[in-house]
Amino acid sequence: MYDISNYKIKQTPVILGLESSCDETACAIIRGRTLLSNCIISSAAEQAKYGGVVPEIASRAHTEAVDEVVGRALKEAGMTVKDIDAVAVTYGAGLLGALLVGLSFAKGLAYALNVPLIAVNHIRGHLAAAYLDDPALKPPFITLLASGGHTAILHTQSYTQFNVLAKTLDDAAGEAFDKCARVLGLPYPGGPNIQRAAKDGQANISFPSALVKHSQSPAFSYSGLKTAVINYCHNAAQKGMLVPAADVAASFQKAAVDPLVENTVKFALERGVGTVTAGGGVIANAYLRQRLTEECQRAGLKLVLPQVKFCTDNAAMIAAEGLNKYLSGDFAPMSINAAAQIPLQ
Repeated sequence: MYDISNYKIKQTPVILGLESSCDETACAIIRGRTLLSNCIISSAAEQAKYGGVVPEIASRAHTEAVDEVVGRALKEAGMTVKDIDAVAVTYGAGLLGALLVGLSFAKGLAYALNVPLIAVNHIRGHLAAAYLDDPALKPPFITLLASGGHTAILHTQSYTQFNVLAKTLDDAAGEAFDKCARVLGLPYPGGPNIQRAAKDGQANISFPSALVKHSQSPAFSYSGLKTAVINYCHNAAQKGMLVPAADVAASFQKAAVDPLVENTVKFALERGVGTVTAGGGVIANAYLRQRLTEECQRAGLKLVLPQVKFCTDNAAMIAAEGLNKYLSGDFAPMSINAAAQIPLQ
């Protein structure tokens, strides 16, 4: 019978993390802040045939891959399931069917081992990716969050608490990257292909900044920027002109990224916080990484920037956030369900 009422929290636990919110089936194992394995089986190539993620295909792929990816992670870590002290899993946000595959597997594993089940918010996993780059990292710090579902600047005050300093009023940065890639005729996934196209272009087209200048407090909007790119391309096509895809990509990228970087550094300086971190799929963008590195160096701030492989969906970040929840005793009941949407806070 599953009963963890007398479970004793360990200071350096072995945590198995599972991630299945979209098209990556992933498993990672950590001991404390040390990453022991990080395995991913992706269905992205299959999804690319349809120009984006098809939920039913993703769910089927997770079902086929989850047992294999867990086996790989255990082998890579040199462990068996008996070494696991807790199971952390993404329960939201994401594709509901996909989430249910990982959550159901995690429940079964935690039940069989009689160890705590830890339910992780996918976005908080992205925030915890910084601990993978710097295991000694301690709050407080300023965090730039930029993903397909959220865009915000946060004041991370402890391992479990943060305040939102600024956020998008409409679309997220990652969503805008994907939609602009689509209008330029670039293949899925959009974000990396915008980056590739921008390398051959010049940021010489005047697109509106993602910063909302008339807001009482700093805020971002990607709806107007996205619309401006779409209108530019449509107007050029109507005039029989060749759309300069590389220049459009470079100009969009600059308008989308610069306000995020500049305001992240600004908040750190205003609040006297000496460390900046970042998380989310958009943080894999090379231009953003370069600009954030340059501006933090110029301002004398320490930057903890996760490796690109920890910015996109992975289970290592889920395990890292799982450790934060584990040490605070925040365990989930077996009755917990998957959630397609979860608020940032």
